[in-house]
Amino acid sequence: MEAFQDMWPRWIAAMTAATRAGVVCFGPNRGRASTYTSPTRWLPDFAPMPGPAALAALARSYLYAYGPATPAQFARWLAVAPGWATLLFDSLDLAEVTVEGTRAWVAADDTEFPDDRPSGLRLLPYFDAYAVGCHPRERLFPGAAAERALAGGQAGNYPVLLVDGVVAGVWHQRRSGRSIRVTVEPLRTLGAAQQRALGEEVERVGEILEGKASLTIGTVSVGPHA
Repeated sequence: MEAFQDMWPRWIAAMTAATRAGVVCFGPNRGRASTYTSPTRWLPDFAPMPGPAALAALARSYLYAYGPATPAQFARWLAVAPGWATLLFDSLDLAEVTVEGTRAWVAADDTEFPDDRPSGLRLLPYFDAYAVGCHPRERLFPGAAAERALAGGQAGNYPVLLVDGVVAGVWHQRRSGRSIRVTVEPLRTLGAAQQRALGEEVERVGEILEGKASLTIGTVSVGPHA
């Protein structure tokens, strides 16, 4: 079947149902290749939680990671009906808060927030959890970022340049042997300190990929998830 500009085996289409049923999970990586196995083989003492307890734990874990959030945002992250998510939130011990005039929820024991604002510059990869899970989407992808870094409203299809916690561009890397050419397309002018931080991030990409990375500031010409 066609998928992400490539061809995938059809059994992948059954993975969502299999993982949600608790019969398949990730196994140990083999180099860069993912493997799958039974949870009882990978985790001999594995025992599924009862459904209601599992849903409560999932919702609270989501709110600890991405809250404050609304049921609609949780539903979008989990790909379920918003009405179902609202009923789940209503059944849990959550605290209602206001984020810039908008109602949202957090776990009842997670109501303390830091005073400092996000800062720094990062290059986030495809489908990074921060870019995919954080809301409100219009705050994370403001203005031109929504048009440039989202694919039909979906986050994750472009690696993004993050400046002070907000998407401020896209980037792409192409490898040839040990040489890694990184192209970054900022959507706003970067100051001298931010340019230095960007250079350090590119060096970090090279270290992670075990190669020699070079930086080009310019237009990223590849399409989403290329």
